[in-house]
Amino acid sequence: MNFQSSRMKVLGLAAAVGASSAVALSTVSSLAQEQDFRGQKIVQILQEPRHRTVHKDGNVYLLDVQINPGDTSFLHTHDAAIMYTFISNGDGPLYGRVSGNTDYVEQNFTHQVSNPGPGLFRIMALTNYGPGVEENNDRPQGVDGSADLENKWFRSYRVALAPGEETSIQTHQNSSVIIQTRPGKVHVSREDGVTAELSDMGDWAWREANAAFKISNPGNSSVEVVINEARR
Repeated sequence: MNFQSSRMKVLGLAAAVGASSAVALSTVSSLAQEQDFRGQKIVQILQEPRHRTVHKDGNVYLLDVQINPGDTSFLHTHDAAIMYTFISNGDGPLYGRVSGNTDYVEQNFTHQVSNPGPGLFRIMALTNYGPGVEENNDRPQGVDGSADLENKWFRSYRVALAPGEETSIQTHQNSSVIIQTRPGKVHVSREDGVTAELSDMGDWAWREANAAFKISNPGNSSVEVVINEARR
């Protein structure tokens, strides 16, 4: 695909995804305009410097998207299914609201994102370049409740833990990322006792497919995490 001469729809995000947006990235503006991007710099999402790849697992990428107050991303093209965990926008924390877009698989989408501030705009984004999974025989073991979001590419669960509480041992057939969405302290522990400690919103721990783990709250305040699977 020639990104320099592509002609695609662009969605203006001057409001930098306000907290009152119903669907954060797709409905900030209901009017998308056809724009000719010839002569403008356009990059693929993995090359956009504010969309920083912090983990790669085959054809799955975890991106830490951070846009400082007053900054605007490059024009960039989405070309795969993506799931967003919203940490904050310019107005304040968003506490890990989860949404996704799978339309990009069939129709690539080019836009740029602005942050008027005063705070940091941050998303943890999981993008999946695989074909998706049609069957539902890959559900995790040891997980209570149903998924908050599920499609052929992703599955997401939200877990709230009181002080001292922990989950059962759980095993996901797909690679997954645990993302802290509320202040506090979280332990993500493998069966062999190796533990990753999360201590702030947006902190994350990666778990490979079929690697059993549990999540616990060793602190003195309630915490929340999301567990996001990349289905393959």
